[in-house]
This record gives sequence, structure tokens and C-alpha cells, in this order.
Amino acid sequence: MSADHNRAPVLEALADFHRQGQLAFSPPGHKQARGADPAVRELLGDAVFLGDVLASGGLDDRLTRGRVLERAEELMADAVDAEHTFFTTCGSSLSVKAAMLAVAGPHEKLLIGRDAHKSVVSGLVLSGIEPVWVEPRWDAERHLAHAPSAERFEQAFEEHPDAKGALVVSPTPYGACADLRAIAEVCHRRSLPLIVDEAWGAHLPFHPGLPSWAMDAGADICVTSIHKMGSGLEQGSVFHLRGDLVPPQLLKTRADLLGTTSPSVLLYAGMDGWRRQMVLHGRELMGGALDLAAEVRAAIEEIDGLHVNDRDDFCGEGLADDFDPLPCVIDVTGLGITGYQAADWLREHRRLDMHLNDHRRIGAQITHADDRETTGALLTGLKDLAQAAPELPRAPRVDVPSPAELRMVQAQLPRDAFFGPAEDVPAGRAAGRIAAEMITPYPPGIPAVLPGERLTEPVLRYLRTGLEAGMNLPDPSDPELRTIRVVAAGNEPAE
Repeated sequence: MSADHNRAPVLEALADFHRQGQLAFSPPGHKQARGADPAVRELLGDAVFLGDVLASGGLDDRLTRGRVLERAEELMADAVDAEHTFFTTCGSSLSVKAAMLAVAGPHEKLLIGRDAHKSVVSGLVLSGIEPVWVEPRWDAERHLAHAPSAERFEQAFEEHPDAKGALVVSPTPYGACADLRAIAEVCHRRSLPLIVDEAWGAHLPFHPGLPSWAMDAGADICVTSIHKMGSGLEQGSVFHLRGDLVPPQLLKTRADLLGTTSPSVLLYAGMDGWRRQMVLHGRELMGGALDLAAEVRAAIEEIDGLHVNDRDDFCGEGLADDFDPLPCVIDVTGLGITGYQAADWLREHRRLDMHLNDHRRIGAQITHADDRETTGALLTGLKDLAQAAPELPRAPRVDVPSPAELRMVQAQLPRDAFFGPAEDVPAGRAAGRIAAEMITPYPPGIPAVLPGERLTEPVLRYLRTGLEAGMNLPDPSDPELRTIRVVAAGNEPAE
């Protein structure tokens, strides 16, 4: 029997909850907005509180006999050619950890592209999994990492035949995509699973002009943030499963270990409604977004000093395999300013919030929600930025290491370094010591330093000069980077 994508089980159950006049003597304590602070109600509106009900014993009965969530997950799986789908309300940061724990355990090896998000590293810290880092394809000219090639995963498996599987990020926050089919084949020749962190690819299944998505390419587990490129609320995430290399019940129990027992029905409803929207109208909506993005990209290219990174920049020998044009990554080096300066100026002077920003780029994310009014404001703001740039302070220099200098030795398991005895040392004396913390330029959130890595002066210099130039480092114990947390003297492993 074919799936009926006109249905939205969570939304329908929520409507029934209100229509039937359910009266709750259970959490949440605001009791359908009645107890909420008046100022909060005025600002947020009562609709937020009316949608905030218990998932079990509210949206569904105490034994979940209505299968509300299960039916919504089944429809989502059908929409993206998965066999099983699981909703989570803690973002893809939780989903990717559940996926990792379903594939490898403490002291077992997992191949991971070194351009992974900090949530993956957090998963290593919590689980005790031993990472085998697979080198990304570095664009030394643009100072940018693209996902590792299938050949690099092949080589890593040959060197570590005891690895339990592999994890790759695609698309990256910059829109660069890996050849997922080829990487999946490398894994499956060994009967090992491939996890794809596709947090930035929720929209990919819904238009043929977009790159392939993980389930279509043969991946075993795919993690997707519905809130990033979709219409879900923040923290709304799903992970999909295909094949028999990872038992669905095992994946479910790993997610249950990490997830909340009080999930937000608001987030469930957003994901459920987005799936219906995309199946029924996604091709039209995504087609419109692609056309609009093409117009915007061409218009930005006409602004002196700005360059929009395109397929020719990101794809080719030794670079990415495919390209999503919707992130719209803009190189501002021609203006003589950094991406940090550009993002700050646009927010302060034109009330425009950019997505990612780094030492030379900003990201203007285009989605199906944009139109010529929103993109018109973006283009006006960028033109104004180009005019204002000569008056901005000279861009501080960020000392970006070469690809060879950027990589540091993983001298200790991330978990052991993070939880073991540690001390704070002056940053100037940290080179040669083993990091006991993550240090992550954010956004996009790819750690420059991992717990257990032996620090080197080029990476420390990159972070210090980046901080002076406006880089955001939210996770080190000393945000000013005057000191670095390292493994305590006497507790370092023998080299």
C-alpha cells in the first residue's frame, strides 16, 4: 500500500487534542498557556504553548497506541527512500552521536573525515571510540577543506582493517559534496556501514537539480537537520537507516540513551509538516529556490570586490565531487576585509545576518523561503558593504597554516585526554603539549584542535591571529586563548 503523503499524523493528532478539549493534569506546567508569563505570551503568542503537549499521555495515549510518531516517521522514511526514520528533538548533534554509537563502541575504530563537526568529536569524547582520521581534500589556494575522497577511505581501511565503519560529512556547510556512492561501495565491499552527516542536506531529495542525498547513494545511516535547509524548527533532526548492517533496534536504543524523555511536540510537528510540504510541493519550491539562487549569485558577481564561489571553484581534480548552489558562499578578499568584518558590518548597519563566516568568506544561505524581496535586501546590503569597505580598518592578517601544518598527531584518545588530569598553560608554551579541550572556530563548527591532539605552533598561531581578527571560539576554557587546557604533565602517553 502506497504512503499517503497528504497526511501529517503529528499535526492531525495535535488538532484532535484541541478539538476534543483534553485537560492535562501533567506536564508541561504552563497548562496550555494559562500559567505562562503574560509578557512571554504577548511576545511568543499562545500558539507556541498550545502546541506544547506531552508526546506520550498527551499527543498520544500513555501506551502510544495511536502510533502517531511512528506513522510520521514511516512517512518521512518513504519520502527519502529510507527503510527506517527516527525523529529527534536535540538536533543532529544528538543524531550523529547515536549513529556513531550504533556502529562502534569504546576503543573500537571508526574512520572519520577530519572536517567533521564538533558534535562528532563530542561523540568520540563520550563514547571512547578511537578515531582514524581521514584527510580531507584541501584547497590550499582558498584555505578550504572538502570531504575526503573514496580513495582515501580505501587507503584508511587498508591501514586499519579492524575499523568498524566510516563517517563522512556531505554536504559541507560551504555546499561541497562527496562522492557518497563511491565511499559507500568502499565500505560495503567490507560489509561495513557508512554514516553520512548530511545535516546541511535536508532539501536534497526533493529536486533532481540538487546533488544526490545519502540514502539514494547507498549510505547506511544518514543524519539530517530539518531546521537548517528545511522548514523545521531549530533542533529538529532525523536520522535514516537502510540495509542490514546496522539493526534498527540497536540504532533506536543508542538514540534513546542520549535523547530526552520529554521531546517537544512542536519540533515533531514542524518535521511532520515539512515532510508533507516537500513531498507535495518540494520540486516546485526547490526549483524556485535554485532559480532565485542563480539570479542572486550572478548579481553578487557583478559587485566589485565580491566573488561567489561556484562549481569551478569547489569541484575538480583533488577537490569536491559535487556542489549545492544554495549556500551562496561569498569571498570578500577583494574588498580588503575579512569575512568577520563583513558579517559584523552587515548585521550592524543593514540588519542582515549571514550564515557562516571565516577569515575570507561569508555565507548567504538561500532557501525555498526566500523571494526577490529578501534577496533584494541582501543585494542592496552587499553593494553598500562594497562601498563602505575602503573606510573599514585594515583587515587583520590571519595566519592560515598550509594543509601539512594544519594536521596534528592524535596522541591520545579524545575521551582520555578530555576527562583525564589536565592543567592550564600559557598559550605561548602550549606547543608540544596534548590538548585536553576542543577549540572550534564557529561557525561553521569544525574543530581546529581536538582533545588528544599534540599542539603545534602553526595551529596555535592560526587561532591567535584568528581571534585577533574576529574569529569566534566558543568552546575553549579560556575564550581569550591566553591559556590552553592540556593533559597534565606526567600523564602524557609515551611517544
